[in-house]
Amino acid sequence: MTSDSKSLPLHTKILLGLLIGTVLGLAARGIAISPVDGVATSGGGFREWLGANLEFIATHIAEPVGKIFLRLIMMMVIPLVVSALALGVLELGDVRRLGIVGLRTLLYTLILSGSAVAIGVGLTNFFQPGSTLPPEQRELLSERYGAKAAQAVAQRKQAKNIRDTLLDLIPENPLQEAVGALDGSSKGNGMLAVMFFSLFLGAALAVTGPVADPLVKVLEGLFAVSMTVIGWAMRIAPYGVACLLFAITSQIGFEILKTLGWFVATALGGMLLQFLVVYSTMLWFVAKRSPRQFVTDTSDALITAFGTSSSNATLPTALRVAEENLKLPKEISQFVLTIGSTANQNGTALYEGVVVLFLAQVFGVDLTMSQQVVVVLMSVLAGVGTAGVPGGSIPLIVIVLQSVGVPGEGIGIILGIDRLLDMCRTVLNVGGDLVLAACVGRPNKS
Repeated sequence: MTSDSKSLPLHTKILLGLLIGTVLGLAARGIAISPVDGVATSGGGFREWLGANLEFIATHIAEPVGKIFLRLIMMMVIPLVVSALALGVLELGDVRRLGIVGLRTLLYTLILSGSAVAIGVGLTNFFQPGSTLPPEQRELLSERYGAKAAQAVAQRKQAKNIRDTLLDLIPENPLQEAVGALDGSSKGNGMLAVMFFSLFLGAALAVTGPVADPLVKVLEGLFAVSMTVIGWAMRIAPYGVACLLFAITSQIGFEILKTLGWFVATALGGMLLQFLVVYSTMLWFVAKRSPRQFVTDTSDALITAFGTSSSNATLPTALRVAEENLKLPKEISQFVLTIGSTANQNGTALYEGVVVLFLAQVFGVDLTMSQQVVVVLMSVLAGVGTAGVPGGSIPLIVIVLQSVGVPGEGIGIILGIDRLLDMCRTVLNVGGDLVLAACVGRPNKS
């Protein structure tokens, strides 16, 4: 039995953690809470003991255990962001050599990622999936995360206009912004400023030449170490998810599951719109291709993406279908798809925007327009810095949550079903890379 459990893939273990934590939480709530008046039961024995101690168990035992893996992830956030974004931009160093091809790649990447986040944020604002949670349950969450809620209120009062928000993208002191990025104490845009600093660092590395190679090696080592630590954290994620879901469902009950269903529907609806509408429009009017034939030609890569949940693992298949089925020039497909597997993660960007707004609604954090602009910008940039591996977006989602005053612990609510949505957004990522290659490679066609 032990060997079988060890052979289970991580996403299966996380799903089991979701189910076990949810079932135990609902069962504990059902035993401890009277179905008539909704208060802790009395009458002696285990039922009375559980009713008197359930909140203590959830708050002081289950929740702290669940936060351990989140703390490990948060510990590596700054190193991961700086190294991932700088190295991602460094890969664009060939833009100078490829000229118009590189510029088109950048332009279409921004269009695809920007439209993806806009769709995700728009749908979440319209359907308000997080608002389906009853007000009394939302108040309970706000009480539990009172410090975070107070921080969010303070941030709303100090919300800047869009002009100042954009100006503060360029940090006067990157180290100060990095120190205050996760606790809201930065004077500028916090993590968003750190991201922009990382982008400029990568651009400078790309044009500096061989003298900067030692720094590139340091960043590559820093990225590898960050991913290793995050890998350790993900090993205990099943237990963390179980504890977090127990803490939430034992206090809130079945309502959180219904709210979660609305979240899944909103996320999948956004991905479907991006694939059917945005991709089809780009294929028709820019690449001059039939969307139906495009899906047929790229089906091998899309199926591989769904099965592996990894843009990096799908890259060899994507290169093959681009050259053999789409008939794209080899130099175009290699350049665009290699960069796209890192920088054109518009499925991930869409998902991150939906998650942040959904959890803000769940926790009763009313984001201002300027804060939503920050969410959009950070989601687009996070798509550039996201590792093309299963679950690679989780650390950066936590970053965006923290930046707008939403408790990072809320990620546990959606983590159990992240694998299914990860498979779907990876299809969107890989499909977007191939659409990008088809658009960039169109002038080379006869």
